[in-house]
Amino acid sequence: MAGGGAWAWSLAGGASSLRAAEPATESTNAKVKKRALRLAHLTDIHVQPELGAPQGMAACLHHAQQLADKPELILTGGDSVMESFGATKERTRTQWDVWRKVLKDDCSLPVESCIGNHDVWGWDQAHSGAADSDPLYGKKWAVDELRIADRYRSFDSAGWHFVVLDSTHPGATPGTYTARLDGEQFDWLARDLAAVPQGVPVLVLSHIPILSAASFLDGDNAQSGNWIVPGAWMHVDVRKLIDLFHKTGKVKLCLSGHLHLVDRVDYDGVTYLCNGAVCGGWWKGNNQECDEGYGVVDLFDDGSFAAQYVGFGWQPVG
Repeated sequence: MAGGGAWAWSLAGGASSLRAAEPATESTNAKVKKRALRLAHLTDIHVQPELGAPQGMAACLHHAQQLADKPELILTGGDSVMESFGATKERTRTQWDVWRKVLKDDCSLPVESCIGNHDVWGWDQAHSGAADSDPLYGKKWAVDELRIADRYRSFDSAGWHFVVLDSTHPGATPGTYTARLDGEQFDWLARDLAAVPQGVPVLVLSHIPILSAASFLDGDNAQSGNWIVPGAWMHVDVRKLIDLFHKTGKVKLCLSGHLHLVDRVDYDGVTYLCNGAVCGGWWKGNNQECDEGYGVVDLFDDGSFAAQYVGFGWQPVG
């Protein structure tokens, strides 16, 4: 397989189950790679007041921060709240209040976030009753609550360049969404990657997978006799993005969530990691073969990485 990372599955639940990757050398004279940054990828938390979700989110944050070799940064991968796409304003406010309180009380690490489809307020207007004239309509509310500069952006840390994308865009029919980049965002991404100096590795964070094997298993996708992967489950502009990544040659790792399943796809020198959900099956147990958990990713100074999926021992409430 292409790509420089090593993938290890771990669901033991305790800090002792997480082992740091050992640096390797090609020869005794080769330069030993050094870890530049350890991060935790917490995606699809789907916090709400019910089902013990606040306690579950706090337990996951505690687990990550109490690892013997703890992360220095947390990336949250979208779907921070249970559901605001078709929720009323009052219900959406209640969920964001819980999110804000748990982060304040239980997180001491820096957090960088992207927007998930469930974080977008009111697009399902038949159920939300939201007016598109409301200043919080759409993604504005999530941008404010996640304390991010914009719906997509980039930053640098520890010798790596981080790109945060906005995957959620209106679908063909009202009240639906499709996974893709809008034209403005794609043009920005092309300029942003072009400006990254050669030799600086790039990590891309999106909510919905750019490329995923698990998208074939999220539902009965072969019922018609052919594989059908909905455009809401994987980026419909994947070919365009792969071509851009190929031309720049700088993207090493793409992290996503959305499917509540774990997979890894290595394609054309880029690794696409989809991590499972902190909430598992929406705080009611696991989702298919995937328990509640989060990703731990070590980024190295040579552009390689090592990643693990770690359970935090959550048991459904009630």
